[in-house]
Amino acid sequence: MLQLITRQLCAKVGADLATEERMPSTVHFADLRAGHRENLFAKLLRLLDAAGLDQSVGRGDLTAIKVHFGEKGGHAYIRPTFLRRIVDRVKELGGFPFLTDSCTLYPGERKEAVSALACAIENGFAYAVVGAPLIMCDGLRGHAARRIAVQGDVLAEVEIAEAILEADALIAVSHFKCHELTGFGGAIKNLGMGCSSRTGKLEQHSTVAPQVAETYCTACALCLKACVHDAISFIEGKARIDAERCAGCGRCITACGEKAIKIQWNEEVPLVMKKMAEYAKGALHGKQGKVLFVNFITQVSPACDCYGHSDAPIVPDQGILASTDPVALDQACADLVNQARGLPDTALTCGHAPGEDKFRGVYPQIDWTIQLAHAEKLGLGSRDYRLVRLEPAGSGW
Repeated sequence: MLQLITRQLCAKVGADLATEERMPSTVHFADLRAGHRENLFAKLLRLLDAAGLDQSVGRGDLTAIKVHFGEKGGHAYIRPTFLRRIVDRVKELGGFPFLTDSCTLYPGERKEAVSALACAIENGFAYAVVGAPLIMCDGLRGHAARRIAVQGDVLAEVEIAEAILEADALIAVSHFKCHELTGFGGAIKNLGMGCSSRTGKLEQHSTVAPQVAETYCTACALCLKACVHDAISFIEGKARIDAERCAGCGRCITACGEKAIKIQWNEEVPLVMKKMAEYAKGALHGKQGKVLFVNFITQVSPACDCYGHSDAPIVPDQGILASTDPVALDQACADLVNQARGLPDTALTCGHAPGEDKFRGVYPQIDWTIQLAHAEKLGLGSRDYRLVRLEPAGSGW
C-alpha cells in the first residue's frame, strides 16, 4: 500500500490562479532503509516501476541514461552499481540503454570524449559494471549538436547534444546536491547544462567572447588551428580573439594546453538559471511521454561534482526519488533537504534547523527558486506535487 503525502503550496497570487484547478504532479520516494527482505537495489527497482518506467521505455527504444560520470578525485557521484540496476530494467523492457554525459566547457579531465570516457571508466562506469556502453552525447569534442527552438524568455533556440535528441527515450539520473551557481543541482541542471553542447554551455554562462591571459600564452598557435571562425590572430606574439567574429563555440578554450584562454563568467546568476531551464526544455524536445527523472539525495555535497574533490555532506542522506515531472522532482528534493537537520562541521554556515534553507546556508546570495519558477513557467512541470512514499516490502526490518 502506498502512503500519500501532499505538499501544501503557498497561497497563489492573483484571482485567476486562486480559482485555477491544477492537479499536483506525483513524485515517488524511497527512503534508504533496507533489510533481509529487500536490499536497496531491489527497492530502487520497485521505485522505478511505481514511477512508470515501463510507460517511458518501449521495446526497441534507444534509451539515453543521462548521468554525471564524476571528476577524478571526487566520490559523491551516484555509484555505478545503482546505474546497473536501471540498465537491467531497461533491457527487461526491451530497450537498448546507453549511459551518457557531455564534455565540459572548461579545460580538465573531461574536456573531450577520450579523456571523459577514460575518467568515467576509472570512476567505475565500465561496461563490466554498468552493463551498457558509454557514449558522449555531444561527440568527440563537444560539438555534435543541433539547434532546437524553445521560444523562451531569454533564448529563442538552444543547442542540444545530438545523442540526446536522437534517443527514443531519456532517463535523467541526477545526484542532488548544492551548487555554487544555481543553489542546487538536480534534474533541471542535468538536462540544461548536462545535455547541451560546449557552445550551449558557453551560451548559458557568458554573452562575450573568451579572453586571453597573455601571461600564460606561449604562441603555440593551437587555438588558431582550432578556431573555424577566423576569430583568432597573433599580435606581438600573443593570441587575440576578435569578439566580432567569435561564435562562442569554446573550441579554443579546450585546445589551449596552457589554459591561457579563459571564459568570461559575465552572466548574472538569475539569468544563468533561466537559460538553464530553457536549455532543459530543449533537451526534452520530441520526448513527450518518453522520459523519467530519478534523483539521489545522497552525499549532499556543498558543490558541483565537477570538482576533483567532494566535501562532507551538509545533511544526512534522504533517499531516492523518481517522477515524470522534473520540476516537481527537484522541488520535492529541495523540500526534503530543507526539512532535514543540517550536519555540524560542514560547509553549512547557518540554517541547520529543520525547515531552514540549507542552500542559502551554503550560498546565501543565491535564490535557487528561480530555476524552479522559470521551468514551471516554460511548461516543464509543476512545483505542486504529492509525495508517494514507497512502503517497506515486509516486516522484519
